[in-house]
Amino acid sequence: MFVADYDFHLFDLDGTLVDAEWAYTREVFDRVGDRLGRRFSDREARVLWNGLGGSRAETLRGMGVDPDDFWPAFHAVEDPTVRAEATFLHDDAARLLDRVDDAGGPTGLVTHCQRFLAEPVLDRVGLDGRFDAVVCCTDETGWKPDPAPIELAMRELGVDPRADRGYYVGDGESDVGAAWNAGLDAVHVERVGHGDRGRCVLGDRRVGRLDELLGCG
Repeated sequence: MFVADYDFHLFDLDGTLVDAEWAYTREVFDRVGDRLGRRFSDREARVLWNGLGGSRAETLRGMGVDPDDFWPAFHAVEDPTVRAEATFLHDDAARLLDRVDDAGGPTGLVTHCQRFLAEPVLDRVGLDGRFDAVVCCTDETGWKPDPAPIELAMRELGVDPRADRGYYVGDGESDVGAAWNAGLDAVHVERVGHGDRGRCVLGDRRVGRLDELLGCG
C-alpha cells in the first residue's frame, strides 16, 4: 500500500509525525510525580509517553496510579510554548506529507494531544493549516480505539470509507484499532523498536519510517 493508491489520508500526531525531546518528557513526569507524590522511573515515563503498554489507563492502574488523578496533573504541568519548542518533525514524515500533497485528496489529523498543545506544536513544526480537518480527542469525541474521532474527521473531510479509500497512520495499538473500527486501512509506524515495546503491533502495513509509503526507493 502506498499513499498514491488512496483517496484521503489520516494521521496521528505524537510519535507518528512529531516527537518531543526526551529532556522535556522527563521534566513533565518529574512535575507530575511531584503533584501525585510518587516518582516515575525513566522506563515508566517512556511507556506512558509512547503508549508502549497499550491502554494508558490500564498501564497507569498497573503502576498503582489512578488515571483520574494522573491526567489532570499531566495536563496542568504541560506548558504549550515549552512543549512546542521541544517538539520536532520527523524527516520521513515531512517527505511523506510532501508526497501526499502530490497524490491529492483531503488530509486529516486525529490525535489524543489536546488542542491547547496541538495548535502550538503544529505551528512550531510548520504544519499549521496543513490539514483539512484536525480532531483532538476528548470525552465528547471519544478516545482511540473508539472509531468516533476518526469518523468525525471523515465527516469534516466529506469522505465515506464505503466509497472512498482511506488509511490512518499511527504509532500505537489504539491507532490500528481505531483505523480498523472505522473501516480504514491501518499503518503502524514503529518509532521505539519492538524490544522496548515488548510486542509487535499488527497492521495492514508495518513500517519503521513513513517514507516507506512513498512507493519509490
